[in-house]
Amino acid sequence: MIDNRHQPSAADMGRVAVLAGGRSAERAVSLKSGSCCLEALRASGVQAELVDPAAVNLQDLTRFDRAFIALHGPGGEDGTIQGALETLGLPYTGSGVLGSALGMDKHRTKQIWQARGLPTPEYRVVRQRHELPEVAGSLGMPLFVKPLTEGSSLGTTRVDDASALEAAWDEAKTFGDAVLVERCVRGAEYTVAVLGDEALPAIRIEVATDFYDFDAKYRSEATRMVIPCGLGESTEHQLAELAVEAFRAIGASGWGRVDVMADQAGRFWLLEVNTIPGMTDHSLVPAAALAAGLDMKALVWRILLTSWRHGDDR
Repeated sequence: MIDNRHQPSAADMGRVAVLAGGRSAERAVSLKSGSCCLEALRASGVQAELVDPAAVNLQDLTRFDRAFIALHGPGGEDGTIQGALETLGLPYTGSGVLGSALGMDKHRTKQIWQARGLPTPEYRVVRQRHELPEVAGSLGMPLFVKPLTEGSSLGTTRVDDASALEAAWDEAKTFGDAVLVERCVRGAEYTVAVLGDEALPAIRIEVATDFYDFDAKYRSEATRMVIPCGLGESTEHQLAELAVEAFRAIGASGWGRVDVMADQAGRFWLLEVNTIPGMTDHSLVPAAALAAGLDMKALVWRILLTSWRHGDDR
């Protein structure tokens, strides 16, 4: 936690490594996120430098005082880099090792939510092709087929007909040995950014495609981020509480985003947690922050402050 008796200044933060790039399939998005965060940090007077972990020896990070993590996907969002930074004794932004690892693993996230009695769509983890017909018969159509440990909707397909299930499974399996097959909730899609202990205003996502896929997230100009989201005040408060509870349940902290569907009866269903969401000009967290009165500079500074709690009390 930040000690309110001493609000850190840019000088207190020392030299900051903005970690971006990496080796995951989300490398290009990560570099964009990192560049946006770097610009915002420098605008706040922070001595910051973009560092690609794929291009340097991690030991080189010891010349910095802390790390701002803008890595997405495996290797950056799954607890791996967080563990390395812990070993180096370098404070970093966002969730710790456990929260990061759980947030990246959709299966274990759902197991924890179910154990806590939190609503999440029924699903199966499929490792073998011959399991697909039984899974489709059990869950019904339509379905979402997703890699277990990937972000930005990479490898994710909506399947409306059983004949397309094998191809969707093959696509998801290129990102790992196990695949999540999940019952599709029909209704409005929402996302709730979490900053510190609070939820930012919810966003309703409207897309021109079947679902909020990679192109809709980062390329399409037709994607609409609706703020205010259109829910009544009490219902949005309920959604915010659910998102924060889901975020904390997996040990996530600092900042992140929780994705939710509302079915036609208005019930909310948790989809997944993003512990290091995108920070590009098409990204949801900056849009939610702006609705709360925080521009990009203020948002990135608030995220940087989350590094203060990782054993750094100077």
